[in-house]
Amino acid sequence: MPRRTRRLGVWLDGLRVADLEQRRWPEIRCRYSEAALDAWPANSPVLSCSLPLGSTAADAVPFCKGLLPEGRALQTLAAHAGLAVNDTFELLARFGRDIAGALVIAAEEPRPRRFGVEAYAPDALAAAVEQLEEYPLGAHDDSELSLAGLQDKLLLVDLGKGLWGRPLHGRPSTHVLKADDARHPGLIAAEGACLELAKAAGLTTIEHEMTEIGGVEYLVLSRFDRRVAGKKVERIHQEDLCQAQGIDPDAARGRAKYERAGGPTLRQAARLLDSYAVDPEAELDRLVAATAFTVLIGNADAHGKNLALLHPTPETVELAPLYDTVPTVLWPKLRSEAAMSVGGRVSLSDVTVDDLIREAGTWPHREGRAREAIAGTAEAVLEAIEAERIPADSRVAAVVRKRARRLLAGL
Repeated sequence: MPRRTRRLGVWLDGLRVADLEQRRWPEIRCRYSEAALDAWPANSPVLSCSLPLGSTAADAVPFCKGLLPEGRALQTLAAHAGLAVNDTFELLARFGRDIAGALVIAAEEPRPRRFGVEAYAPDALAAAVEQLEEYPLGAHDDSELSLAGLQDKLLLVDLGKGLWGRPLHGRPSTHVLKADDARHPGLIAAEGACLELAKAAGLTTIEHEMTEIGGVEYLVLSRFDRRVAGKKVERIHQEDLCQAQGIDPDAARGRAKYERAGGPTLRQAARLLDSYAVDPEAELDRLVAATAFTVLIGNADAHGKNLALLHPTPETVELAPLYDTVPTVLWPKLRSEAAMSVGGRVSLSDVTVDDLIREAGTWPHREGRAREAIAGTAEAVLEAIEAERIPADSRVAAVVRKRARRLLAGL
């Protein structure tokens, strides 16, 4: 007897652009709709660079896995839903209405009128933060949301005037609250400082603030894949580099997001930008600058799930704003080997201007433009430190100041 094919619809800006199909576990195949095939040219990266538009169904397991949390958060979400942790299809059916990017995944057409938000009283917000281990992302029975990553996070809706709400029934969240890592105190404060430097260098649009809840400090970040206009929240499509390359994040015992374990490389990111960006050279300039910034802050965890592409249109991509900007160099017990090599070098402390230019040359990108991007980034972060956009006497400032001066001396 033939197996029944199950389907989940995939909506982009209100249009059903594809179906996710499962005939047998664990396969998930993406089949674009006739509406999508009529709307855009063949091979457009409508959902993902790894799922170019075409009439043939394609393997979507790596892309779909990238829409779900990792580790303990995924285990807890699955347990609450009564699902197996490796049942990606069913997990998306349960939690796919508010995910990273602009896509909405559901068995039935989304109805915005179902959306809701529950305002947090101060005590309730503190309780929600304390319960993150039990309810990751703040997900309850009336929540239909998911966000990739390992850190403890709470998804929020900005209600204005310093008030926050819990999104219900797929209501788009606008902000992410991050808890500090008990094993590495001060991590989120350092991340916030580096986001401020990234903003000064024109590498991120994320707004951030440290806030105190129940006597504990947390980092609250605006979502770069959301645009808020009054009470309207617009979703912006994006995907991380693992999804864009069709890399299963569970491969290599969960380490496939790192280049050394078969994960994405900077050169692969460059090729996608060269293929799909409206202005490839400008996007490669930004990739050089982002790589130089990773070296400056000593972030060895800038792996394939911490570098993303925006899809401003279904036919184009561009480099997403930087996020998860953690200066791992400040915590000796964190990884020291670069998640993605730079010019063949894996120790960020040893990366020189020549290494950065050598890396860009393999994309390929012109040396003169690469030098300008490196210089501009180093100068911008030094100016931000001198202007005290972050505490000038902080450990972050000390590391970045030293590395920026060394890069500039090499130019």
